[in-house]
Amino acid sequence: MNKALQVLQDRGFLRQCTDLEGLSALMDEGPVTFYVGVDPTGKSIHIGHMVPFFAMHHLQEAGHNPIALVGGGTSLIGDPSGKSEMRKMLTIEQIRDNSASLKAQLGTVVDFSPNEGSGKGHAIMLNNYDWLGNLNYIEFLRDIGKHFSVNRMLTFESYKQRLERGLSFIEFNYQLLQSFDFLTLYRNQGCKLQIGGDDQWGNIVAGIELIRRIEGSESYGLTFNLITRSDGHKMGKSEKGAVFLDPEMFSPYDFYQYWRNVNDADVVKFLKLFTFLPLDEIARYEGQEVNINDAKERLAYEQTKIIHGVQEADKAREAARALFGGGLSLDSREGLPSISISQKLLEAGIGAVELFAMTDLCKNNSEARRLIQQGGALVGERKVEDVQQIIDTSWANQGEMILRAGKKRYFRIIIES
Repeated sequence: MNKALQVLQDRGFLRQCTDLEGLSALMDEGPVTFYVGVDPTGKSIHIGHMVPFFAMHHLQEAGHNPIALVGGGTSLIGDPSGKSEMRKMLTIEQIRDNSASLKAQLGTVVDFSPNEGSGKGHAIMLNNYDWLGNLNYIEFLRDIGKHFSVNRMLTFESYKQRLERGLSFIEFNYQLLQSFDFLTLYRNQGCKLQIGGDDQWGNIVAGIELIRRIEGSESYGLTFNLITRSDGHKMGKSEKGAVFLDPEMFSPYDFYQYWRNVNDADVVKFLKLFTFLPLDEIARYEGQEVNINDAKERLAYEQTKIIHGVQEADKAREAARALFGGGLSLDSREGLPSISISQKLLEAGIGAVELFAMTDLCKNNSEARRLIQQGGALVGERKVEDVQQIIDTSWANQGEMILRAGKKRYFRIIIES
């Protein structure tokens, strides 16, 4: 097997390939241009979306040329793959704004700099709205649609699942558009490989078939395991919801804590998938004699460093260590997620339910009320025992309050004069 593919195999990425032997031979001949698409349906992607981009990183390191394709056009439709219902329709302006947020996030894993002479592949980002936005629908149906069999499309799992709940005609077009993306990238960029999660298998195969029919050429598809945690939950989900890469939507400290608190059985698997540590170094964390907390801390630090940078990773680690050890220095407190409230507001008093609902610890008043009723809400070392409790300056300490939900989740309230 080609060396780059062997890396993906050894790190646990590979699920299916349309022709592994043929792809391996092609990669042995020289750099291969490949792509993965991401639909900008929100201002941030979450960590579960990042598996193909971590794989893209390893392929780029091996000298192959990545294309990160932002689905500015396909986002106007919505991919039914892996979805139980039709996506909310977005405006072109919303999609444009979301697209602008993605490059920096993906750039933490994929290197979009020129890389001349580095041995790395050259990565670019494209937007499929550039060729889908002004398509003539009649010509598209005549030139592209004629190559698709409805009967065959309905055999793909993504469509079969949605048919039970209702599949709109607009979504039914998605596979044609994604296939046309592959054809366009093949023609314009010499792209011969599409990669993605295993839920994209049907769309990828359809694109390969379209290229074969129209261009008479061979192309390839490679899919990766859909990552779930050992407890059966989807990767990238937490008590707070999705683990977004945007620090305004999910703080670096909470991001660190997400990885620090993964199940023991997942640590080595996640070190292989979500860090760039060499496999021989990861192997040190395997075996019964290993301190699993050391392995979890390494996973959390490496992943936070990749996504949010060394400084935020250092702050998050110090805050987590201090909290675990029972003490918080000024530097470690700065690593906690925080908001500021005015001294006057606190002097007047604020309800405990309202205060906790203002933070990331609770989504709303109802959740804050349940937390207090269950005995899990603390301000500093004082437990909030009554949902009617008023929090005032007597609860503050040196111009701040540290709120806690349970044993592991903290939030800092900074009091401004």
